[in-house]
Amino acid sequence: MIPVNFDVDVLRSFSTGVALGSFARAADKLGRSTSAISAQLKKLEGQAGTPLFRKAGRGLELTDAGETMLAYAHRLLEINDEAAAAMRGVDLAGWVRLGLQEDLGENVLPGVLGRFARAHPKVRVEACVARSAELQERLELGALDLALMWEADGNVSRAHGERLARLPLQWIGPAAVDSLDAPWWMDQQRGGSARKATREALPLILLDAPCPLRDIVTIALDRAGIAWRHAFTSASLAALWAATSAGLGLSVRTPVGLPAHVRALDRTGTRLPALPPLALAMYRLQAEPEPPVARLAELLRDGVATSLRGVQP
Repeated sequence: MIPVNFDVDVLRSFSTGVALGSFARAADKLGRSTSAISAQLKKLEGQAGTPLFRKAGRGLELTDAGETMLAYAHRLLEINDEAAAAMRGVDLAGWVRLGLQEDLGENVLPGVLGRFARAHPKVRVEACVARSAELQERLELGALDLALMWEADGNVSRAHGERLARLPLQWIGPAAVDSLDAPWWMDQQRGGSARKATREALPLILLDAPCPLRDIVTIALDRAGIAWRHAFTSASLAALWAATSAGLGLSVRTPVGLPAHVRALDRTGTRLPALPPLALAMYRLQAEPEPPVARLAELLRDGVATSLRGVQP
């Protein structure tokens, strides 16, 4: 049997088109004609030996085989791009001081650091996982070269920054709903008395002050006329997830990095107010950073995009 050798350019067109939701937009981004992209997709289906798309209304959607191919395309492109970066930066040396928040540290950092270390073994990375206030202070003092931070107003607020994503804030409860000790919420879900619901204070599980989310959540509840109380506070995000899983109350966070024992709640049928989105921003100490810093920033952009695949804005 003759082995199939998938073309990386074709896989890139396929992956980009799916990510953008349009192969015409992929053609613009990649500097190709739409007819060239169409020919590439036909070639890919021919090599795969099975349809990768099916009609869905006026557009197309991936078949099961297409979903499988997309997963492999991401992996092959990552390896290809990592190899290309390693060849370009084989002599890259120095060090990078990176700051980021706890949920990003667990969700984004391991894959990014692995790729960076393999491609640039002479560069040392010093990572600081901390709250946003501390990261801001370190950046202002020149103690960090790069920082990933949530911005409560949905915008980039400082110089040398860029917004990487805009994500919804969601109410978070335990994965096992029956363990939730939030009486009025449970009453609403089970069709209980709305009158009783208004008498119950919603137990909140939030990070210690200062924390911009505390103000966002309490202001939203006050405007909705919902009584609330602080049921559990901690400086540790892991402690918040433990308390939420145990049913001590509700927390609030983006969908990024949620552990299996908690889940985002559907507000339908409840009085839980809608919450504004957060921006995930990346800040650089310098407008034109040194090559090691610029390279790590590039990988962080890719790492964030990968971790947010499937997360609705």
